[in-house]
Amino acid sequence: MSLQLGQIAPDFEQDSTEGPIRFHEWLGSSWGVLFSHPKNFTPVCTTELGEVARLKPEWDKRNVKVIGLSVDPLEAHSAWGVDIEETQGHALNFPLLADADRKVSELYGMIHPQADPTVTVRSVFVIDANKKIRLTLTYPPSAGRNFSEILRVIDSLQLTDREKVSTPVNWEKGQPVIIAPSVSNEDAKERYPQGWKELRPYLRVVELKD
Repeated sequence: MSLQLGQIAPDFEQDSTEGPIRFHEWLGSSWGVLFSHPKNFTPVCTTELGEVARLKPEWDKRNVKVIGLSVDPLEAHSAWGVDIEETQGHALNFPLLADADRKVSELYGMIHPQADPTVTVRSVFVIDANKKIRLTLTYPPSAGRNFSEILRVIDSLQLTDREKVSTPVNWEKGQPVIIAPSVSNEDAKERYPQGWKELRPYLRVVELKD
């Protein structure tokens, strides 16, 4: 059975480039992004890991820890890290799980036999500070991920956890949001004294104050 939104992310212990990791303990009170890459020393994965390293200030701003995974052994991760730094201009600054026994890959359903039984697909799990799965994405091995989109969704999740709002299509941080239908106009007047634009009774758009 595949993992679903709202479930507690399964805990595990596995070797990594930063030593053995107990996942829940490592996360602590942070949000997390767990993502798999199909194989070491492959071109698309090299670009992805360099980008995740480059984005460290953005992860830190959002209280997010990132952790990668492949089914290659630990010694291969270390050698690959040199290539990533030299070709992408950013050294690895987050742990890579060495899931050679596929313990984590199978726990999280990262191996899709009909695609390729020998490697993981490009899975992404966004996990909140309560260890709940809030987003899952699955890309084929041939398509690199857009980590700006993953940051965008984390911004939406963290905002909508604080406010009774949803974020519309193509929303970016700082743009207007939608008042939840469960909030009455009376409650909305208290929450949003700045007012809102009512396109339909169920579609009320508001600009949040900083």
